[in-house]
Amino acid sequence: MHVIKSIEDAKALEGQEIGLSDWIVIDQNRIDQFAEATADHQWIHVDTERAAREMPNGTTIAHGYLTIALIPALTDAFVHVENLARAINFGLNKVRFYTPVPSGARVRARATVLSARQRAGALLLSAEVRIEVEGERKPACVAETLGMYFFNGD
Repeated sequence: MHVIKSIEDAKALEGQEIGLSDWIVIDQNRIDQFAEATADHQWIHVDTERAAREMPNGTTIAHGYLTIALIPALTDAFVHVENLARAINFGLNKVRFYTPVPSGARVRARATVLSARQRAGALLLSAEVRIEVEGERKPACVAETLGMYFFNGD
């Protein structure tokens, strides 16, 4: 766990891998809930019978955007920002999906700080987050994330 008390603390982390999360299972229930929440019911995600017949690995796969949506939860334990008033997702600069996440697979996140800058009175933190799939050589997703951290009193 890295502790950030200032923008200078964050700058000291530039170029460093800051964490590797625990594995979590992406089961069909999670995939189905995401499909319901987003109205994305493409058969490759939700039709287990058709996937058994037509998908290369015989199972449904997670939505790419589900993989992205897990990033905050997976990386939450990497950094603790002290004196934090609020934090917001500022966006993504680049996202690539390299390998599918089959239903039942385990994934984890690995993050590296790319840059830490002051912007609009806050810390703008850019990180590369890789979502790894257990047993796969290529990551499911590589995303450059942007977070804004506002300190109390700013």
